[in-house]
Amino acid sequence: MENRIFETTYGEKKVTVEIGKYAMQADGSCLIRCQDTVVLVNATVADKPRDGVDFLPLSVDYEEKLYAVGKIPGGYKRREGRPTDQAILVARLIDRPLRPLFPKKFYNDISIVATPLSIDPDVAPEVLAMLGSSIALSISSAPFEGPTGAVNIALIDGQFIINPNDEQRAKSKLNLTVSGTHDAILMVEAGAHFVDEETMLNAITFAHGEIKKQVEFQNKIIKFYKKEKKQPIVEEPIIEQIEKEIKEYANDKLDYVLSTFGRFERQIRDKSLKEDTLKAFEKKYIEIENLEKIIDNTINLMTKAKVRNNIITKGIRLDGRQLDEIRPIWCQVGILPRVHGSGVFTRGQTQVLTTCTLGMLSEMQRIDGLEEEEEVKRYMHHYNMPPYSTGEAKMLKSPGRREIGHGALAERALEPVLPCEEEFPYAIRTVSEVLSSNGSTSQASVCGSTLALMDAGVPISSPVAGIAMGLIKNGEQAYVLTDIQGEEDFYGDMDFKVAGTEKGITAIQMDIKIKGIDDNILKLALEKARIGRLFIMKKMLETINAPREELSPYAPKIISFNIDPDKIKDVIGSGGKNINKIIDETNVKIDIEDDGFVTICGMDTNNLQRAKSIIESIVMEVEVGNILNGVVVRTSDFGAFVSLSPIKEGLIHISKLSDKHIDKTEDVVKVGDKVKVEVIKVDNRGRIDLKLIDKI
Repeated sequence: MENRIFETTYGEKKVTVEIGKYAMQADGSCLIRCQDTVVLVNATVADKPRDGVDFLPLSVDYEEKLYAVGKIPGGYKRREGRPTDQAILVARLIDRPLRPLFPKKFYNDISIVATPLSIDPDVAPEVLAMLGSSIALSISSAPFEGPTGAVNIALIDGQFIINPNDEQRAKSKLNLTVSGTHDAILMVEAGAHFVDEETMLNAITFAHGEIKKQVEFQNKIIKFYKKEKKQPIVEEPIIEQIEKEIKEYANDKLDYVLSTFGRFERQIRDKSLKEDTLKAFEKKYIEIENLEKIIDNTINLMTKAKVRNNIITKGIRLDGRQLDEIRPIWCQVGILPRVHGSGVFTRGQTQVLTTCTLGMLSEMQRIDGLEEEEEVKRYMHHYNMPPYSTGEAKMLKSPGRREIGHGALAERALEPVLPCEEEFPYAIRTVSEVLSSNGSTSQASVCGSTLALMDAGVPISSPVAGIAMGLIKNGEQAYVLTDIQGEEDFYGDMDFKVAGTEKGITAIQMDIKIKGIDDNILKLALEKARIGRLFIMKKMLETINAPREELSPYAPKIISFNIDPDKIKDVIGSGGKNINKIIDETNVKIDIEDDGFVTICGMDTNNLQRAKSIIESIVMEVEVGNILNGVVVRTSDFGAFVSLSPIKEGLIHISKLSDKHIDKTEDVVKVGDKVKVEVIKVDNRGRIDLKLIDKI
């Protein structure tokens, strides 16, 4: 493949794409540079499908390499291990807009590997990896119906910014990633700080303008690299004949299957229909090995067509609801007495139990990734979906890409309403356990997390609710569905999740199964989602309308304050002597940040205050006139030495022990006596002279 370099701009930054020089044996490959960020993307396509595969086996990997930021990995082996959550989320970003753009019945394995080789903090590699994946596929033998473009948008002072730098991303009210073709939007991912629907729509439209430029740029590249494309499977005439006969046999019987609004009853009828159809055809087509699979696929396609037609012609959904109707909702909080907060959110047959756990700031998650500095997460949301939630008997597995993606979406939705560290010095973890699944469990976990946070007494600024919207598109007609269930997601054209508060949107995730949607559909979906979100929020607030005023008695108590950073060494002491002594005496945990921010955690409020007093006594500046408490630690002929803190002592001269003449120090005080004293002198060497006020 001939080596060429192509240039374009991404926002105000120059981007170069080099093809033909590196990774020559990959089916399609490109090296993308923008400032000091360099990403290598490779696409490979198998020559033919694997036996028995009847789906698109597309795999996408985003390979984080710590050498890209000049780091050596931790751990014994000093090698990169399993993908980080961030790498998995980026891989999903790459995957989602590409998947709809392959022809049906193309079953060859496709592998995309994006590797950031060098990272400039001001140029995020994620969008470059998305752009590179489209280029690599477009010049490969894959029958990719792109190209696609991708763009990241920030919102600062009402202005949209393409490809924001690190400082701009920190200031932005919006972190929006959009991908699509020249004609339509395919994928939206966003975290936002209460952005209204109109602004969000304008941001997506603005992003699409940049996407069109990227697509035109790629079309110029594609002209130089024409490669014969692999073709999807063509069914044998006998298979087409079987499918035709199945449709004739099952058509009326399928109407009976769909005549019930009950999901379980419908599943029973569907299973019975497929079994009857197999019996009707197995003798006639005994030589067809995969007859059962053909019957299953054919009836599923028939079901999809009928479900969609009922919505288009009658406005009736599978469960009998109207297009804008939300399933019945009930909520509950405080069901788990020993956890710090708990909430159950149930919408139809979707049910999520979320727990909230509070801990010290030292328990925040620390991530060794491609950032210049170690990333720290104070709020963590974890999402689990066990097999029993869908009635399946399967082995439990560790969280996969779906679980990590859904957890990150809910986390992003709730972050804007959480109190700051100074107001609420806790690390916060919510865990959403999907107890029953029938559509939009990610948004149910948003709602469940809001309930659990309020039940735990976390002073969130406002409740967050989420809803999933669907779409049935028929030519120019578009039917937006509110609160989609699982089958509507499976048979529909869009899964559009929107979370937010009364003030605006906090998170969006949109995936399209067709070749994109336009602004009109987006506008309608956003407005219907707003209405639905507020309806759901009202139901939640009927259960708990504000965060509890007090934390659970089983939650740790935390106090925080600031000390002079120069005094940290005094608090810690040689080899940790001072701080360990405080911890042992008061039975608390103590964290001290480099900036002097101190958090003390424990179950007993008196012990917290005692530990705080000790630390304050260590860091205090002793001045003449101070009235202090102390303990006599030793005596001598000329007076008593008093410990004012673990590192400060003062002397009460024998003449200052009393207004009267005293022969012996021990006549007034003894070792171990608690005393109240006044500071009468501090010399230039820090020595402290005291006067006894009283014994305590």
